[in-house]
Amino acid sequence: MLITHDIRCALDTVVDLVNSAPDDETADGLPDVAALVDFVRGHNISDVGVLSEFDLSAVRKVRSRFAGIFAAPDARAAAGQINELVAAAGTTPRLTDHDGYDWHVHYFAPGASVADHLAADCGMALAFFVVAGEQERLRRCEAPDCRRAFVDLSRNRSRRYCDSRTCGNRLHVAAYRARRKEAAG
Repeated sequence: MLITHDIRCALDTVVDLVNSAPDDETADGLPDVAALVDFVRGHNISDVGVLSEFDLSAVRKVRSRFAGIFAAPDARAAAGQINELVAAAGTTPRLTDHDGYDWHVHYFAPGASVADHLAADCGMALAFFVVAGEQERLRRCEAPDCRRAFVDLSRNRSRRYCDSRTCGNRLHVAAYRARRKEAAG
């Protein structure tokens, strides 16, 4: 599967957006409009005007819908959710070259809200995975105390943890210590 620069950026954005949701252990990564502004700047999201509380609320709703896509049990369920999300965003595909990037496609309509922008561009990036038969690459970390989203871009689809240096290493060390303790008996 060919992953272009804009699709990779959209994948990184949607993963970071989903992982910004609060859970039992962490606070909301988008607690206020200032955090949303930082998120938009950090991900180089273009064509975004002045952000407000309305935008923050709308982005949180889109974030929840993206989380549902990562939790979808199969491609049909993911496709249905993506279709609804992208249709609600009022996608308007158009070619553009801006900010030093070569030609690429934006799926959001000119002047779209940041929530519609995210829904359209990130939704289409996820749609390409479903179309390519790669929906199973949209995963959640298998560490029992972590459920962060990630996109498995490994060649053999074998990635199990959001970060092998934290979650993966922590579980491998725990398993090693358990084996040593069992052997020492």
